[in-house]
Amino acid sequence: MIPQNLPVLDGNERRYVLDCLDTNWISSMGKYIPAFEEAFASYCGARYGVACSSGTAALHMVLVALGIGFGDEVIVPDFTLVADANMVILAGAKPVFVDVDIETFCLDPGLVEEKITPKTKAILAVHMYGHPCDMDALKRLAAKHELKLIVDAAQAHGSEYRGSRSNCLGDAACFSFYATKTLTTGEGGMVVTDDPDLAERCRLLRNQGFEGGGRRYWHRVVAFNYRLTNLQAAIGLAQTERAGEKFAAKRRNAEIYRELLAEVPGIRLPQEKEWARSAFWNYTILVEPEFGLSRDQVMEEMSRRGVETRTAFCSLHRQPAYQGDDPRLPDTRGEYPVSDLVSERGLCLPSGVGLSRQDLETVAKVLLACRR
Repeated sequence: MIPQNLPVLDGNERRYVLDCLDTNWISSMGKYIPAFEEAFASYCGARYGVACSSGTAALHMVLVALGIGFGDEVIVPDFTLVADANMVILAGAKPVFVDVDIETFCLDPGLVEEKITPKTKAILAVHMYGHPCDMDALKRLAAKHELKLIVDAAQAHGSEYRGSRSNCLGDAACFSFYATKTLTTGEGGMVVTDDPDLAERCRLLRNQGFEGGGRRYWHRVVAFNYRLTNLQAAIGLAQTERAGEKFAAKRRNAEIYRELLAEVPGIRLPQEKEWARSAFWNYTILVEPEFGLSRDQVMEEMSRRGVETRTAFCSLHRQPAYQGDDPRLPDTRGEYPVSDLVSERGLCLPSGVGLSRQDLETVAKVLLACRR
């Protein structure tokens, strides 16, 4: 079976982890945590990194650190992982869904302003599958309405907007290092920002509100245990040391797929805007009716022939968890045609860093054999 997305641990991961074991620094203190934070923030072109237990935790920390809570609203793309809306709800606010752009699958800036109300406090943009959002347009909207711009960059390690990785960050960007991500720590996340006060608040929130110095077990804020271990940070540092290679491997995968699948009737390939340099975390195609089989039928056939694939994310307004009369839940009424289309037709092909050209050629061959 050709896997969809597996990690590659081919650098200093083993040496750094053994160092943690040899020195007994295996928990949430140790030299690899600040080293990882500094290295990854620098790679992103940011001043500060705050490592935490997951990308989801990073989202929650940022929302709380920015003071977003009960009575507030946050703009969220309807097409994204459920974690984005869940963390807005967990912070006490309400997600307000906006449809996405058909070419990038990212939040459509042209539809955002009509959803902004006096309760809106932030825009949560997602660099979907590694393609950056139109950051200039979103920054203009945020500035006009005095909103914070938070970026879910969980899938966007190395992505660039107008020639710079730092242009992708907004007021804060939240990264994931889950096992399937381009850079991984197994489980883990990080908040990246240029704001020293926001970084400090996130550090306080991730560690139960413990403050340095003064009286111990005396807490001024309600906080969480979102700490990352030194073991995980050791892996993360080793991964970051080879970030450029891994980013290049993702783009190589995309180039090969584009070469093999261009002009195939019934397949819509992912687009890359002229102002973007996508990380192509998942190479996600749309299976159009002209292909002759539905997306789900293609997945079944490819699995039978030894190729693992995944569906695209499911539209948030259709999630069973958000249906009902609970006032804490988002309003799921309205039309989100692009989100629904991508949810129905989106197919994520194997995109792992370690895949060979032969693997990708096999995937393409199997996919094309499914066409009717």
